[in-house]
Amino acid sequence: MAKFVFVTGGVVSALGKGIACASLGNLLKARGLKVVLQKFDPYLNVDPGTMSPFQHGEVFVLEDGAECDLDLGHYERFTDIDLSQINNLTSGRVYETILAKERKGEYLGRTVQVIPHVTDEIKRRIMLPAKEDPEVDVVITEIGGTVGDIESLPFLEAIRQFRLERPPADSVSVHLTLVPYIAAAGEIKTKPTQHSVRELRSIGIQPDFLWCRTTQLLEEEARRKIGLFCNLPVGHVFDGRDVESIYQVPLNLHEQNFDRLVCEHLQLETNEPDLSPWREMVGMILSPPATVKIAVVGKYIELKDAYKSIIEAFIHAGIPNRVGVEQVWIDSESLEGDDIGDHQMAEIFAGIHGILVPGGFGERGIPGKINAVRYARENGVPFFGICLGLQCAMIEIGRDVAGLEKAGSSEFDPASPHPVIHLMEKQKGITNLGGTMRLGGYPCRLAPDTLAARCYRQEEISERHRHRYEVNNDYRERFAKAGVVFSGTSPDGQLVEIIEYPEHPFFIAVQFHPELKSRPGRPHPLFRDFVAAALVHREQGICAETRKGSA
Repeated sequence: MAKFVFVTGGVVSALGKGIACASLGNLLKARGLKVVLQKFDPYLNVDPGTMSPFQHGEVFVLEDGAECDLDLGHYERFTDIDLSQINNLTSGRVYETILAKERKGEYLGRTVQVIPHVTDEIKRRIMLPAKEDPEVDVVITEIGGTVGDIESLPFLEAIRQFRLERPPADSVSVHLTLVPYIAAAGEIKTKPTQHSVRELRSIGIQPDFLWCRTTQLLEEEARRKIGLFCNLPVGHVFDGRDVESIYQVPLNLHEQNFDRLVCEHLQLETNEPDLSPWREMVGMILSPPATVKIAVVGKYIELKDAYKSIIEAFIHAGIPNRVGVEQVWIDSESLEGDDIGDHQMAEIFAGIHGILVPGGFGERGIPGKINAVRYARENGVPFFGICLGLQCAMIEIGRDVAGLEKAGSSEFDPASPHPVIHLMEKQKGITNLGGTMRLGGYPCRLAPDTLAARCYRQEEISERHRHRYEVNNDYRERFAKAGVVFSGTSPDGQLVEIIEYPEHPFFIAVQFHPELKSRPGRPHPLFRDFVAAALVHREQGICAETRKGSA
């Protein structure tokens, strides 16, 4: 029978519940347990697929096409486990399921209420991963939002009922709180944590462990005070200080015996984990011998979480290359306008060793992305385009190399005389926005003797998608004559997945999102080799400067 861990948060949001869950999952897996993680979000959207990146950060897409909260990306990266639709639940999905049953008459005329119908559906979803896979040892469930929010009450009530209905050793409650440091007083304050736990206990949930987020060392005296007022042993109050890298968190928790105590509470017999490979990896992340600078030319850079998986993929890619990857964020709209010439572009990209143009939607910022592609292509700077980045690369090459002066995309310019990017055939006639794009993992066949084939070192791959527009096949021959290589396509050859420009030292763009499959122990091949190319570009620049100085 599976055991269950419930993780809640108090005082403020964004405390790092997702990292806490992922870190615990990492440690339990290292102990030999089979772990699965899930995220329950209280908002009424069915999923985050239609939310603005400024509202919610990136949408993380799973292998089966589910559009999920970005915390599921942390779960997959820390545990190296592919998740699915059943691992993310929202209030919108709960009510959608219940109302569909009501319309079918499945409640036999009874009044449909929060208790028991909503809470029963939530409890069913808590159990679902273990029912789908009876070999699962531990299910870790994160409850989004903050204790005290109206939206989260049905989820907390469901947890209260769930724990009441099972033996005490079958579940554990972990609560994250903020312990702020008041600089003027020169001390930390435990009162917010006390109030947060009091709020949770008023709902009927006594936390078994507290993880206190703080910028300062949580001294023994403060831990004793928190334990006393929150009805916990002092050994169950953990220091969650800020760290330089999120990949340090599992090590910090393990040093405080967090994973051992959780296993003891759940009456799970496990071996001590071997964390030496993880420590070695973290050491390389914290102290790389060299650094490369990658310009990320995006349109949502005000909120870095909009590109969370890209940020992490660069960290992973730096490990085998023994470099740190510094991302230089450039607003694509800043690269637009009549005053942006070659000199200005050279100043903006001075000291940059690689340029990445990530995904996005809508016409805002497109001219700037196209200008970034042009600069990379003309100046031999390693270039990597993702999703919209591929489409911008096609437009730029179409205009400046293939002789299609007004090449464009039907997404931004329906009247374009040369729509080198157009709406996918299967997307025509679709009116609903949620969950209707080309989503999830699809196979891709690689052409031999290409950059893509050298990166992946295999003939067929599978990558995750999230898009409606694609390369227009009517122009493929024209682009091939201009030097473009379509190095990756769908198995039937109808959909372009990867393009290259072999005249360039490293120029590749993909229609899918490779960042979604990158893991710290298995960096994505395209990110790994892109960073390697950036390192070569950096060293060539150093050599050129040395020769110039000698002259």
